[in-house]
Amino acid sequence: MTAPGGRFFVDAWDPSYGASFEASATGPASPSSAQVETDEELPAADWRAIDVRPGVRAPAVVLLVDGVRRIDASIWTAEDDGGSFPGLAASYAAGVVRCDLERGAAQLAGTRVGRGLFTASPSAQDVVAGSVRYPVHRVGGTGELTKLPAAVQGPLTALEVAVSDAVRTDGDLLVVDGPLRSRRQLPRTLGYIKTQHSQYLDARLTAVVTGLAAGQRSPVFRVGTAWGGWSWYLRLPVAVGAPWAGIVRVECSADLDIGDAVELADLSLVTLPRFASTPYKDPRAPQNLIPIAGLERRLRALLGDARLLHRALAAAARAGVTRR
Repeated sequence: MTAPGGRFFVDAWDPSYGASFEASATGPASPSSAQVETDEELPAADWRAIDVRPGVRAPAVVLLVDGVRRIDASIWTAEDDGGSFPGLAASYAAGVVRCDLERGAAQLAGTRVGRGLFTASPSAQDVVAGSVRYPVHRVGGTGELTKLPAAVQGPLTALEVAVSDAVRTDGDLLVVDGPLRSRRQLPRTLGYIKTQHSQYLDARLTAVVTGLAAGQRSPVFRVGTAWGGWSWYLRLPVAVGAPWAGIVRVECSADLDIGDAVELADLSLVTLPRFASTPYKDPRAPQNLIPIAGLERRLRALLGDARLLHRALAAAARAGVTRR
């Protein structure tokens, strides 16, 4: 069937996960306000798709790290002055999959689970719900309920760093599912961003990105912000589709020089595509890497039964069961 007005594409992702490229009213994505330096690996005037370079080999071992989080219950505190603060009881977990590319084997290398009560309440104490403890994590500001989920990210990131540090060896490549954030100091580490929310490049350079064939990458560019670093796009194996189908953004530490960043970009191009998922196995194919999908399922199981935890939290609230 032909769509009125011309061609159209259907995003391969299951709609319940959003879209692989977040659209906005102003175009394919909201323009980023970050300062971007594009004359690093290649002058912007010479930007082109880059293929796998001869002699570049994937590392023997790749570690893929991911974390999951879940809100077990929303709460409100009762302060002595009659006031109240919102809070969230959250569970989160991090894990590492060790992929031995020489043997063609993958195994779960480590997992850790954390929980917390996130609130700005000055009087809040740890909550014990059955056999589970939710330590208090005090947040700054007024602790608005809509901003509390973001407070879970810090402890989750710390858990991801701890679990990856425990299993790293010299020479492996660490791939973090999502932006690097506070993990930029980790050696040979890539941030893997599968959903594109912001437009970093102008229209001409964006055309280079959307014109990538599977197994090609863009030149390396630099995002000049406190949270930025070296970055590039690559396209995973994917059937012909929307302009951004199968495209992911990869980043590494801004502390590296351009030569080291290009080396990691080349390494990513011979490594990440082999982990790409397929639509019949994963609703977020090909961006949701196969080991990450399995790790997410395992981590969610480790969080425990959400209904039982909610019930235990409700019982603790009724009984006033708190501990310092």
